[in-house]
Order: sequence, then structure tokens, then C-alpha cells
Amino acid sequence: MRLAIATENGYVAQHFGRCPGFTIVDIEDGKIINKNLIENPGYKAHQPGQVPMFLRNQSVTHVIAGGMGPNAVMNLQAAGIKVIVGVTGKVEDVIAQFLSGTLSGGESLCEHGHGNCKH
Repeated sequence: MRLAIATENGYVAQHFGRCPGFTIVDIEDGKIINKNLIENPGYKAHQPGQVPMFLRNQSVTHVIAGGMGPNAVMNLQAAGIKVIVGVTGKVEDVIAQFLSGTLSGGESLCEHGHGNCKH
């Protein structure tokens, strides 16, 4: 299993497509075997569909973010990637919650066109 957590300054980023990077976490048998931060290729020049394709090519199975637009959700799900949005907090805490089965998502914190998402 491979998680990609939208990350900004050690916290779950509010906006998936415009976060500076992703914390990539490899999990086997319920344990972290590898973790690193990679740059978001769409951070400086965001293009629709670019980031979901990048994460699919990284063999990501789950994406965690504070918020995400509906097209990104659709593209990730079409690639077989599970999406969890509405998540806040420190990345380390979110990883622990995911591993323990207590991570719960909610509504996307980024609603395009409604002024709630700070790009």
C-alpha cells in the first residue's frame, strides 16, 4: 500500500493540486517501510489531470488531502486510487490514524468558486 498525503509545512494541505509536495508512505503488514517527501509537479504550473497521473505513475493506492476538486477525485478514482478528503492536522498524526484505522475523512475543504479554498 502506498499513501500520498498532500503536504504543506508538515501538515495536511488544504488543496491537493496546489500543495508544495506529497508525503509518500509505503506500508506493508501495517508498518511503515519507507517515507519521503516529493515535490508536487503541479505546484508551480498546475494543469488539470497532471497530478493524478503523476501519482498513478508513482503506484499510489490512497490519497489524503484537506480538499480536492471534483475532477481530481474522478481522475484518481478512475485510476483505482482511494481518495480521503476533509482531513486536517500534522502529517505524522494522520499517518498514525490511518495505520490504526481511526482516520476519518469528510467533506472537501476546498470548494472551487466558493471562496473557501485559498490558492
